[in-house]
Amino acid sequence: MSSKASHSNGAFEKFATKVSKAAGSTTAFISAFVIVVAWAVSGPIFDYSETWQLVINTGTTIITFLMVFLIQKAQNKDSLAIQLKLNELVASNDLSSNSLVDIESMTEEEMIIIQKYYHRLSQLAKNEQSIRTSHSYAEANETHNRKKEKATPKKAEKLTKKTTKNTTKNNQK
Repeated sequence: MSSKASHSNGAFEKFATKVSKAAGSTTAFISAFVIVVAWAVSGPIFDYSETWQLVINTGTTIITFLMVFLIQKAQNKDSLAIQLKLNELVASNDLSSNSLVDIESMTEEEMIIIQKYYHRLSQLAKNEQSIRTSHSYAEANETHNRKKEKATPKKAEKLTKKTTKNTTKNNQK
């Protein structure tokens, strides 16, 4: 990326962030409210003409159209920052499952599967006598594999290879 394009993108990001913050301020709301009241009060002066109506419709449409893009740009940046912070927390914790790093790139169906798993973990936690008991995705896989190994060694070996392959595949995504 060229320096000029990078500077332009950075300037737009700063502009979008500032406008987004300003648009959410009390001053912006009061200003918009005053404009609407002034427009409504001017109705009798302009005999509630079509042009009078067109002024507010056109103005609000243009502002709304532009604000959608500015706010979305600022929101994308904020969302990315949050995702990176969460990824850092997941990756830095020895007890957490690294398969959750970059989970936002998974499909919705994959996320629903993981959601069901965590729902099941919450049910297990509710059944525990101590609130300090914890379960993790990796812990559940290890327990599952140990149970399979006790049942049938050949099946357990295949399952372990399959689990390792799936975990590697998910981590590459």
